[in-house]
Amino acid sequence: MTRRLPLIALPLLALAAPLPAFAADGDTAAAVLGDPVAQDRMADTVTALVDALMRLNVGPLAEAVARADPESDAAYIPPDATLGELAGRDPDYGERLGSDVRAGTRIAGHMAAAMAAYAPVLKDMARDMAAQWERERDAARR
Repeated sequence: MTRRLPLIALPLLALAAPLPAFAADGDTAAAVLGDPVAQDRMADTVTALVDALMRLNVGPLAEAVARADPESDAAYIPPDATLGELAGRDPDYGERLGSDVRAGTRIAGHMAAAMAAYAPVLKDMARDMAAQWERERDAARR
């Protein structure tokens, strides 16, 4: 049993090592992710990227595919077709995705804040487990 203690203690020590850094960075991450302005920026960026991607003209690509494989369905794609038309998505998809990003960012902010709050407790627990492991190891060597 005592020979297994180092294996059990290693994950706890590995968890404890980055906790001081995470506590500082976790506060920063929580502040950024919890900031409505940052959330809006992220959501607006995703919305703009998705909207631009969906307006991408895929006609020239379809033409190249049709030349390489004349039996493919690419030959039936109109030369002015967009990726959004081929995907069959609705025009509000980018905006809905942006709303999802906003909500996901808020949740990530809550999680970062919780982790930052729990970091000192987890660090103390890992330190206590490491000390207990040391005592058990010393006792087994006697």
